[in-house]
Formats: sequence, structure tokens, C-alpha cells
Amino acid sequence: MGEYFSIRWVDGMVRMLDQRLLPDEVVYHDYIHCSDIATAIRDMVIRGAPAIGVAAAFGLALTALSSSAKTTSDLIKQLDTSSVELKGSRPTAVNLSWAIDRINKVIELNAGMGLVQLKDRILVEAQNIYAEDVQMDYKIAQNGQKFIPNQANLIHHCNTGGLATAGIGTALGVIRLAHEKGKNVHVFIDETRPRLQGARLTAWELKQLGIPHTLIVDGASGYIMKNHKIDACLVGCDRIAANGDIANKIGTYNLALVAAAHGVPFYSAGPTTSLDLSITSGDQIPIEERPEEEVTHIQAHPITPPEVTVANPAFDVTPARYITAIITDRGVAYPPYTESLAGLKKL
Repeated sequence: MGEYFSIRWVDGMVRMLDQRLLPDEVVYHDYIHCSDIATAIRDMVIRGAPAIGVAAAFGLALTALSSSAKTTSDLIKQLDTSSVELKGSRPTAVNLSWAIDRINKVIELNAGMGLVQLKDRILVEAQNIYAEDVQMDYKIAQNGQKFIPNQANLIHHCNTGGLATAGIGTALGVIRLAHEKGKNVHVFIDETRPRLQGARLTAWELKQLGIPHTLIVDGASGYIMKNHKIDACLVGCDRIAANGDIANKIGTYNLALVAAAHGVPFYSAGPTTSLDLSITSGDQIPIEERPEEEVTHIQAHPITPPEVTVANPAFDVTPARYITAIITDRGVAYPPYTESLAGLKKL
């Protein structure tokens, strides 16, 4: 099995795998400035809700450790500026703002400390966020095993593995652990247009892990479900509303509709850090619009007529009624989600 990771703190720097270059090249970059972390998130050097939350936490740690501020108040002003920049990098995944708010809470509670102590406290909290994400991934994987039979054909959308988190992944982590436990799993991978996270990233990860898989175009899921026995669809989630609606990579809603039409269970897996009880439904989730070139080009090669009109929402919202269960690190939520998700949040 190939060894890889999405992000780590290494000798005062943030090391990230450049996911834009996969599967052709495996290239890691080292970052020492928070503004470069924000750019890396925006440009999708790193992606996946949990992973960008970790990146944001490490970004604030970089600001703290590289600061030449002479007073704690000046350092806090610099951290406020970095927080605003990081929050503006990508709007949909709640983990990003959650991690930043968590670091800022530490800053607030320790504002009376000296400069060195406050800087150390920020780095410790960022490292805690990283370590907790690794632990949450494994708990999600364990909690999802009840849904994976010993012989299983699965459909997976986008990428939710170790490239999308600090650990083994969310939905793909469930599949990975099933494979490691000796279950005979086969994964049909949606290519996931327009950035092809399924074709480029999930296929690459499954190859590293030795998990049998077949790549399909996004529009083939209905055909596959009609002509093969599919046991489950597993997807991630970038934000979960209080009613169980989920925001996930564009195309998730379509897959859920096809699964419902064929009676295939549809599971979403994610950490409780992706749960946003402040919003009552998915209608309140901001949907990121990304550049037209992601649709009109593949790997910098144009595939459309010039000046074609493009809509490029990066995410869609799958209504809770199409979701069989939501697998989290604290347990599994079932309908009615307003009750079960609130209960998990309190644990």
C-alpha cells in the first residue's frame, strides 16, 4: 500500500499534498504563511471539509508563530485579519469556520497570556484539531460497518478518503475499514465532474489501498443500479443542517434521487464538526460558485465553444428524505433527523 497524507505540521511548516496534480504526480508543498494556506484552500491544493478545517487551524498557527508583534493585542489583530482571509477562501464547508472559531475561542480565553504562551497555546489547539480529526475518522468508519455486508457493491461520489481529511476518510474510510476487515467490497466510482475528484483522487486512493473498483461517468449510476445489485451509496457531507439536509459535492442530489428510484440505501458520512444546528434546512447553506473554466476546460484543454454560458455550483443540497442514515463519529443518526442529530450533538 502506498503511504500518503493530505496535510501535516512538519518542523514549523504546513505540508500539503497538491491534489491538483494527482494522479500524475505526487507532490508535497511546504507553507510558512497563512495567506498561502488561504490560497491553497481556494485553489483546491487541499480539499474536503475536514481537511480544510485542519488547514485553517494550522494557518492561524503560522500567523501566530511568524508574527513579529510586540504585544498580545497586536498579535490578536493579525490573527483577526488571517481569520477573515481564511473564512473567505471557501464558503460552503462548515468545518472551515468551525476550526477558525475554535482557535479564536482559545485566543479569547487566553488573551491575558504573554506572547510566547499564547502562540504556543494556538499551535497546541491546531494540533488537537488535527489529532481529533484522525480519531473521528476511525470512529465514523467503525460506526458505518453495520451497513456494509460481507459481499458488497457500493457507489461512491467525489472523494472522501484520506485526501479529504487528516485521517482515513469519512465515507471512503467506512469502505476502507470494511476492506481491511476482510469484507469483499467493490466500489463503483462516480467520476465527479467538473474537477473529476472521483476519477483522479478516489480511483488513485483505492488503487493505493488495493480495493477493487470500477470508474463510471456520473450519469451512469441509474444504469449500474438497474443492472447490478448495489448494496449502498456512500457519500460525504460538507455541511449538515439541523433537519438532516446535506450539502455535498455537486451531483450528490442526483445520485440520491437515482438511489431512491431503485430502492438502494443512501448513506452520508461525516464528523459532527460538519453538523450546523444553527441552520434549520439546506436552503440556508451558501453554495459556492466556482470559475467557468472548470467546466469549459479539462486539464487546461478547452472542450466547449468559446464564450458559452456556464453555471458551476460546486455543491448541491440533498434533502433529508432521501438519506437513509447519517454516519458520524458519535453514532448514527436516523430520521427524524431534527431529533437524532440534536441528540448526537449533545454527546
